[in-house]
Amino acid sequence: MSAASEVAERDDVTTNELMAVTVSRLLSDDDLVFVGVGTAGRAFSLAVGIPLVACRLAQLRQAPGLDVYWGNLLNPDLSSVPETLTQGAITRWRGAYAPADIGNKVDMLVRGEFDVSFESAAQIDRYGNLNITRIGRGDVPDVRLVGCLAQPEHLAFVKRPVVVMDLSRRAFVEQVDHVTSRGHGVGPGSRAALGYRTAGPSAVVTDRCVFDFAEDGRLRLRSLHAGQSLEDVLARMSFEPVVDGAVAQTPAPDDSELHDVRRLIDPRRTLLRA
Repeated sequence: MSAASEVAERDDVTTNELMAVTVSRLLSDDDLVFVGVGTAGRAFSLAVGIPLVACRLAQLRQAPGLDVYWGNLLNPDLSSVPETLTQGAITRWRGAYAPADIGNKVDMLVRGEFDVSFESAAQIDRYGNLNITRIGRGDVPDVRLVGCLAQPEHLAFVKRPVVVMDLSRRAFVEQVDHVTSRGHGVGPGSRAALGYRTAGPSAVVTDRCVFDFAEDGRLRLRSLHAGQSLEDVLARMSFEPVVDGAVAQTPAPDDSELHDVRRLIDPRRTLLRA
């Protein structure tokens, strides 16, 4: 690749690519990672596409021993993603193990065997509690969402859950309308009071910035993506996160990371759709 084309690729980094590379850097060697099945459209990109690209990129770099459980596939061959993720293609996708009983995976969850899980939600609040159940707090919801799936177990039993969402005032709310999954509750001691032994969500990667959590469990702004300002981010939230001094810029993907994502991992954009 010529120097000119390398510069062009860096200048043309998509939001999904930036998010996938950022997530990949959160993964460690020998992690066992849970990726959900997602639905369609943007929800697919957030719940499935970005996490799977991140996992494969980590495998190629700092985490060759990382294992992925996606759907009913343990360790699908991420070096050869099917052109379309239809049920037929997924069934034929080569993996280390394809169990017929999804209960196996749920048992692994509650035994605390997963190091990382990926979450997305309709709402998240200042303490990282997630809502994928309903919008509206009356007896009859304004909108009925997909429901809990296994997300309560993820945040209860997985060691380092990572949330992947787009930043908006409708999604980042003062208090979720329904607690589908317990993050850091209402602050210090909330998880321990319920008997949780894990630390709760560890990071939130969005299309505009990255958050982690302060010691008191509140969402804390960790870095801003290129071109974003603190004012931009705060205007897209219904509450103010913790901001500790000057906020760093999210490190951009380097040339080799972009090459791997575009040429080796997802050349047909099956996973990182626009």
